[in-house]
Amino acid sequence: MNRLRSALWLPLFDDLADPRVVARLAAEAEEAGWDGCFVWDQLTWRAPVRQVADPWITLTAMATTTERLRLGPMVSVLPRRRPAKVARESATLDRLSGGRLTLGVGLGSDRFAGELSRTGEELDDRRRGRMLDESLAVLTAAWSGEPVHHHGEHYTVDDITFLPRPVQRPGIPVWAAGFPGNAKPVRRAARLDGFFPANLDHPDQLAEVVDTLTALRHGDMASYDIAVGLPHGVDPAPYARAGATWWLAELDPGVRLDTVRGVLRDGPAA
Repeated sequence: MNRLRSALWLPLFDDLADPRVVARLAAEAEEAGWDGCFVWDQLTWRAPVRQVADPWITLTAMATTTERLRLGPMVSVLPRRRPAKVARESATLDRLSGGRLTLGVGLGSDRFAGELSRTGEELDDRRRGRMLDESLAVLTAAWSGEPVHHHGEHYTVDDITFLPRPVQRPGIPVWAAGFPGNAKPVRRAARLDGFFPANLDHPDQLAEVVDTLTALRHGDMASYDIAVGLPHGVDPAPYARAGATWWLAELDPGVRLDTVRGVLRDGPAA
């Protein structure tokens, strides 16, 4: 069985909408032996949630209160962000944290809060998929430290060099989110550094995805991550046996601070 690393996965709403509070939680998690602390990247959420924090500023605060924890947005909807801006933000945060950033990416959805339609973003899934792939190409080029010459369907970056580079080489690890039954997100994830499957119902689902990824990657899984979000109280061991390398302790939107602290004190997976 893989050595399973454990992370808190925090929705930045209401009690967790204060970056100072989340930064203290990250420091407490590090002291309690957790391996990571990831945050949701949402612009808005449905009632009764009222307050929402920015993930990048919150992650910056977390980086300054920790030394070991792996950090990152899980997941950032790249099709609603400018890739050149993300290139600068991510490299700067990776340097601030000493090389501890993991970038979770995905298509996003309008289903939960109308976040895309209410801000005039692209609603077509296939078009957002092309935007996501193009954004990833820009990020890879930017993190190389070489001049970026990108003239694509959606984005232009004309002869800009993004220095300083991230600490991590050749670049920041990227995990792609997706539903296990959809072939395209799995193929996308196979080209990256990790997969974050959504809505898993059973470890056997994960085992099937791991088999597919292993085939797509020609057996090269030694440094590849597979992260599963599971509610606190669900045993992650069967998922580790199925191939998971990370367990993200899933918490409900609007979770109270004392509940988060209780999960934190219970500690990471054995």
